[in-house]
Amino acid sequence: MIDRAYRAAPADALRIEPLGELTAIFDRRSMQTHLVVAPLPEMLALMGEDPCDAALLARRLEIAFDLGDAGDVRALVGERLAELADMGLAAAA
Repeated sequence: MIDRAYRAAPADALRIEPLGELTAIFDRRSMQTHLVVAPLPEMLALMGEDPCDAALLARRLEIAFDLGDAGDVRALVGERLAELADMGLAAAA
């Protein structure tokens, strides 16, 4: 199965503020504020500007957080990417 690639919203379009266990993400384009929990803010940060699919992002998470084999989390990362897209914080590339 081929993962869908996503592109994160431009960094200058978002204001990200950690609030303890929650993170507020204000999207200047839609004027909406989203309250999210880990790993969504970390995923946005690791996506960068280039298109990123679940396999690539799972690998980046594995490296950044010393998770070991990210193969088990690939499907979960794909689901979270779709959630980010539903919120408008990422878009299919």
